[in-house]
Amino acid sequence: MSQNSCSLPSECAIRPASSHDIKSIRMLVWSAKLDPTQLRWEQFWVMECSGKLAACGQLRNFAGAQELGSLVVMKDWRDRGLGSYLTKYLIEQATKPLYLECLGKGLASFYTRFGFTEVSVQELPQSLKFKFGLSQLGKTLFRIPVTIMQYQAGFIEL
Repeated sequence: MSQNSCSLPSECAIRPASSHDIKSIRMLVWSAKLDPTQLRWEQFWVMECSGKLAACGQLRNFAGAQELGSLVVMKDWRDRGLGSYLTKYLIEQATKPLYLECLGKGLASFYTRFGFTEVSVQELPQSLKFKFGLSQLGKTLFRIPVTIMQYQAGFIEL
């Protein structure tokens, strides 16, 4: 499968996470060095490939907004389009304006392909300002490259 393809491989299926998935979700999030706090299995979608958890992502709910977060593909399953497929799937599931924050310019470029554009903390809904504001403090104090992005409906680059 090419990297640009966004079709789900036949051996893979996506489903809402269950309480039995939380340990695997935590392991995936830890392996990617992402924030392990606020991991509620009820907000996750998981992708199983060949009977094993291969990827996960969550849609966290806030007042008037949602956050796409904790999107991780297991190392053995990378470069097969699973991250792209899961990103598009989570965008389709979102019911409120969708935001995310990512580390590094590479990830920002990845999400730009799906219609996310960079926004400032001031442009965020009040419910996200504190959470994402802490990241901006880290960006300033420790020179961590954090980008805050919002999904702009109707734009997806294939």
